[in-house]
Amino acid sequence: MRAYIIADNQDISKAGMMFLLSRQKEVSLILEADNKAELIAALRLHPTAVIILDYTLFDITGAEELMVVQQRFKETDWLLFSDELSMSFLRQVLFSSRAFSVVMKEGSKEEILTALQCATRKERFVCNHISNLLLSNNGSTTTLPTTAPMDQLLTATEKVILKAIASGKTTKEIAAEKTLSFHTINSHRKNIFRKLGVNNVHEATKYAMRAGIVDLTEYYI
Repeated sequence: MRAYIIADNQDISKAGMMFLLSRQKEVSLILEADNKAELIAALRLHPTAVIILDYTLFDITGAEELMVVQQRFKETDWLLFSDELSMSFLRQVLFSSRAFSVVMKEGSKEEILTALQCATRKERFVCNHISNLLLSNNGSTTTLPTTAPMDQLLTATEKVILKAIASGKTTKEIAAEKTLSFHTINSHRKNIFRKLGVNNVHEATKYAMRAGIVDLTEYYI
């Protein structure tokens, strides 16, 4: 029996995962973490838990930090569960430890269930989509060059949202400020990350600084 921690800021994704986990006999406890501080607090209480992490929506600054957390809690197992992850990130994390598994949110119910069952048994699972990419010659990450003109990468709305993200505002805060739905802002956020070839807020903020969207004197990376 294992405890599971869902580290994801997407409500519909969390609800779906809660439903799947609630039907698994090997699951003793299901917790939620909305940020890194809550995740660390939960891991201190449950150091052998399985963490289901949407890295792209979480405040972990990079593969290095994720690997440090895994090393700090060596009995944990991690299931990376996202819409999109770069190959460079996946290679770095998956090759660092067998504690990391990966399944995409677009995967079938059967594949996601298999990933959960493997994590419970401390077995690595890599979904077919990622396995094929890692094994193919075309599996390298495609990152847009930072020298490209900003107006060729992002729309005016995306620039405004990127600036808000870089200032530290959450998706919910941006949605309230712009009088838009959470899901609209979340969709913009995913598009921004995809266009810039980044996985998290830290990387997006560095891009915003290099592009002059935010003032370097106002933010510290």
